Amino acid sequence: MTGPEDTGATELDVAARVVELVHQVAGPTAQAEVTVVRHELALTRFANSFIHQNVAESGVRVRLRVHVDGRTAAGGGSLVDADGLRALVGRTLAAARLCPPDPAWPGLTPPSAVHSNGLLDEATAAAEPAARADRVRAFVDAVGGLEAAGYCRTSYRSGAFANSLGQSAQGRTTEAAMDGIARAGGADGVARLCAGRLDGLDGTALGRRAAAKARAAADPVELPPGRYEVVLEPAAVADLLQNLAGYGFNGKRHAEGQSFARPGTAQFDPAVTLVDDPTYGGAMPFDLEGTPCRALTLAEAGTTLAVAHDRRSAAGAGTTSTGHGAPGGSTFGPVPRTVRLLGRSGDGDPGPAPTGGVTGAVADADTAALVAPMARGLLVSDFWYTRVLDPKSLVITGLTRNGVWLVEDGVPIRAVRNLRFTEAYPRALGPGAVLGLGRSPVRQPDRTDGGWWEAPPLRLASWNFTGGASG
Repeated sequence: MTGPEDTGATELDVAARVVELVHQVAGPTAQAEVTVVRHELALTRFANSFIHQNVAESGVRVRLRVHVDGRTAAGGGSLVDADGLRALVGRTLAAARLCPPDPAWPGLTPPSAVHSNGLLDEATAAAEPAARADRVRAFVDAVGGLEAAGYCRTSYRSGAFANSLGQSAQGRTTEAAMDGIARAGGADGVARLCAGRLDGLDGTALGRRAAAKARAAADPVELPPGRYEVVLEPAAVADLLQNLAGYGFNGKRHAEGQSFARPGTAQFDPAVTLVDDPTYGGAMPFDLEGTPCRALTLAEAGTTLAVAHDRRSAAGAGTTSTGHGAPGGSTFGPVPRTVRLLGRSGDGDPGPAPTGGVTGAVADADTAALVAPMARGLLVSDFWYTRVLDPKSLVITGLTRNGVWLVEDGVPIRAVRNLRFTEAYPRALGPGAVLGLGRSPVRQPDRTDGGWWEAPPLRLASWNFTGGASG
């Protein structure tokens, strides 16, 4: 695969060249915007307590969008030599001629300053397989003979943007993540963490957490369906944030009347403050349209304040882009992908991931403080296979995973078999519903790198469990 470094050209050089080619072919009135991103992803997987795969890929992606004679089309490619760029321009302009008129075209991003987030870690960008293997070894050693599986990954991105109005931007970023389980008999315990640098991952601490939870999850009992008070650990809370972001704080869905969000309304408990902050780490400082990224407060002290916008959704709403232009945005809408539920301290500083106080089901001091006041309820490690039943009210069904425990008088007394739930996420976080919030948010990796969800453990007054996992 050919990359900018192979030709001596930077990502910004390539982006500017594509804009120039569009004007050469379609004339000076054509509008073009180009993003060029070089992505290096390295992944070390382990299963049965052994590393079984170490893979790395490096590639360049060029995305072009043109607006010519009132029609809009987009194209992409991975070849950045002269022939590859000319072919990309040719087929994108050809597609534009076949597209219907686009009266809602929002225009290009005007020249504006884009500031680097300054969070690139060179050691992570250049990490060798041995550095990831060290974290895996530490995880496997820490589980104390249990079966272990998971991955450790590192990622580096270098990107640039240019358009016909003269807007240009550059950025670089790194990410590291680890996701592992320990298995005791048929019971699994999980530990996940995402960080801006590989040094932020402690395989030993994560392995101990996973092992303690796996051992505590042995011999689960059946529990009848019903509404239970719950403490959700960060891995489960991450699912709430992901669905709230994609279906609620989405400017396109909001404009279409398909979102629960009502800016200016107290829709959440006063303990809830949600911030989407790409500048906080792991994301580029500009979006696909070249708009500078900035922190966006979605909800503060329980009141919904904003939804995310790209240029198209913003134009329809009579406002400005919040820097959430992304591939597929015209179809699905602009989605926040770096959402933080601020901890109880309110300062938003997550500090180090909690590692102390591992006593079986209760894996850290933050969780212990939330479990202690519970008269009767459930401690839930993780959600999975969640699916939206009603997008507007955001009723979701899904399953628990990797450990559930019945808590009585502040003590987890028995492991519980996995349960199916059906719950409206906004209702579960509604006024009066949040009984407790941890102090130390823990960043959870997205399913693909480039996004993350950060939250402390959360105690909620009610969660609707509808039956066993097979129900």
